[in-house]
Amino acid sequence: MLGVLGGGQLGRMFALDAARLGYRVHVFDPEANCPAGQVSAIEVNAPYSDEGALKRFAGAVDAVTYEFENIPLRAIEVIAELAPVRPRGEVLHICQHREREKNFLAARGIPCAPFWVVDSAEELADALRAVDGPGVLKTAEFGYDGKGQMRVRTGDDPHEVWTRFGRRRAVLEGWVDFTHELSVICARGLDGATSVFPVIENRHTDHILDFSIIPSRVPEAAQAEARSIAQGIVAALDIAGILAVEFFLSRDGRLLVNELAPRPHNSGHFSLDACVTSQFEQQVRAVCGLPLGSTELLRPAAMLNLLGDLWKNGEPAWDEVLAEPDVKLHLYGKDAARLGRKMGHICVLADSADEALRRAERIKASLSSA
Repeated sequence: MLGVLGGGQLGRMFALDAARLGYRVHVFDPEANCPAGQVSAIEVNAPYSDEGALKRFAGAVDAVTYEFENIPLRAIEVIAELAPVRPRGEVLHICQHREREKNFLAARGIPCAPFWVVDSAEELADALRAVDGPGVLKTAEFGYDGKGQMRVRTGDDPHEVWTRFGRRRAVLEGWVDFTHELSVICARGLDGATSVFPVIENRHTDHILDFSIIPSRVPEAAQAEARSIAQGIVAALDIAGILAVEFFLSRDGRLLVNELAPRPHNSGHFSLDACVTSQFEQQVRAVCGLPLGSTELLRPAAMLNLLGDLWKNGEPAWDEVLAEPDVKLHLYGKDAARLGRKMGHICVLADSADEALRRAERIKASLSSA
């Protein structure tokens, strides 16, 4: 019996791959009929603050993992008294908070954008002078898909910016002039063995992942460095599970770590169809102490996120998508389509990354114009 905290699409795909390996999955999520609950043995619906429900949940499973970061640390502590949580709570504590995450990276000499922690208009004024150019002000916690971020620059009125930002503790990051956004998904087992998926090239629209291209089309030296950095981070965090590392590749060729996610990642969905082992099966293997699987890429691929915007005129024409050769459709079972909401994804397989991307772009254009 495996437990997963969070009932979104990542938990859904975890549960499906766990079931193929013979495990029964229990999902804990505040909302009923969550995507993961639809395909799991048991769905528990309660707030993450309900310690009684958390204890009952933990008492019924052999190990617990999670599918997103915005889980109160206290919930992890309660569960850990009854069942192992992987990755452990300390990892979540670091990765769910930008200030702690940046300090962790900086303390270990891991390259990232210059940053300043600010907790007042006066501290923001000092940071704006120090950044000496454009930057991005980000909330210290609970930010994703571009939420809780504001573009700023030297010369802005710090009091006006601080008021517009909501007077929340934040991290000001120096702007990175990048050519590519990349990600690496790395697994680490209970025995310390690591396994790295192919480096992924990502394209975002309005701060939300739009396309992922695999293999990435950047120099091999940069790919090797990205894999090495990711393996170093999972070792430093002493992770048992999955970690996604997001990178900027700067115009002058430097790799800078942007964010960490201690769970499967949107950019890794291609692995369900294009790799020997998916990121979700790898998560199951790592959490359960099984040997890690092969991450070999069987065919180049491009992944397209399907956002709720595509439902503006009703259900998209999936029959036309499924008529495409070498295209796999994944829908997440969400009740309502909303602008910017991730409703599913498409994976296009081809003989080259360029060809896969061209076909994915054509499919998106067709769906968007319907």
